[in-house]
Amino acid sequence: MTGLDPLERIDEIMNYVESARSVPMSSRNCMVDRGEIIAMLDELRAELPGELRRSQALLEERDKIIAAGQREAERIITEGEAEHARLVSANEVAVSAEHEANRIVGEAREESQRLREECEEYVDTTLGNFERLLTKSLATIERGRDKMHALREIGSFAPDDEELPESSLS
Repeated sequence: MTGLDPLERIDEIMNYVESARSVPMSSRNCMVDRGEIIAMLDELRAELPGELRRSQALLEERDKIIAAGQREAERIITEGEAEHARLVSANEVAVSAEHEANRIVGEAREESQRLREECEEYVDTTLGNFERLLTKSLATIERGRDKMHALREIGSFAPDDEELPESSLS
């Protein structure tokens, strides 16, 4: 099972449970090798922290990109304002300088907003994918636990019960 991403691992566990042999006289319950299903879930659990670290790294990268964009926007605005002040001091080009400075500031704000929106869209998409992964993982785990509880209720996991003879399972 190594080399699979968590979603593929979940699919494999679901296929394993879905293909498990049914409990006699039950359409909902099945028999699975407890050790094997627990091992599969343990491997999945061991892999999830890596996915969480990758998500955290994406969030940190997003924050760095936003901070860099804000610094660049501030630098551009500062330069625009400085250029604006210099041009205004020259009487003969005052009107044209004011228009140019406003244009530079407007472009800086637009660029800053564009960068912010791109970062937010990227992070939203990444978090959405991760949310789907976690939701699917939780649903699979919940189904597995429900099946294990159902098997426990009918006696398949009871530690004091003896296993049924092979002929009674057919």
